[in-house]
Amino acid sequence: MRFGTWKIRSLYRSCSLSTVARELARYKLDLVGVQAVRWGKRGTVRTGDYIFLCGKGNETHQLGAAFFIHHKIVSAVKREEFVSDRTLYIVLRSRLSNIVVLMCMNEMRRKMIIKRQFLWGIRAVFEDFPKYHIKVLLGDCNVKVCREDIFKPTVGNESLHQDSNDDGVRIVNFVTEKTSC
Repeated sequence: MRFGTWKIRSLYRSCSLSTVARELARYKLDLVGVQAVRWGKRGTVRTGDYIFLCGKGNETHQLGAAFFIHHKIVSAVKREEFVSDRTLYIVLRSRLSNIVVLMCMNEMRRKMIIKRQFLWGIRAVFEDFPKYHIKVLLGDCNVKVCREDIFKPTVGNESLHQDSNDDGVRIVNFVTEKTSC
């Protein structure tokens, strides 16, 4: 299964949904968390090979988070939850255990108290599920994680950044803490 994340910036314009679906198909992605969709209503829309699943946006067409789910895995969707206009998760049924995919956006750029609340919110969602569930964190958290050897077990070999920022280290520490339990 191939996951992805994309800060769309807007799906409010006509034909935007089908354009995004074509791009996702080109990259052969199965589940993509998208941010800043600026979609005004909650619900599902079929577009190309994907189902667009969106939480309630707002009247001014700001923010918004959603998932694009490829039609071949739609039957695996057990549950979706829209925590806020910036955070949502989906639970997928798999052979061995469920897969919880949490998608969030843009809280790390804010004040320290909001950063802590944001991380506590992610922690609360992850702790709602048994330890044996696979948990995936996607999104745009405005973090930078470099290619240092200490981050490779958590992040992998790929990174665009030469230096990590404090928020990047904070997210890696959170994920490392959750995987070592």
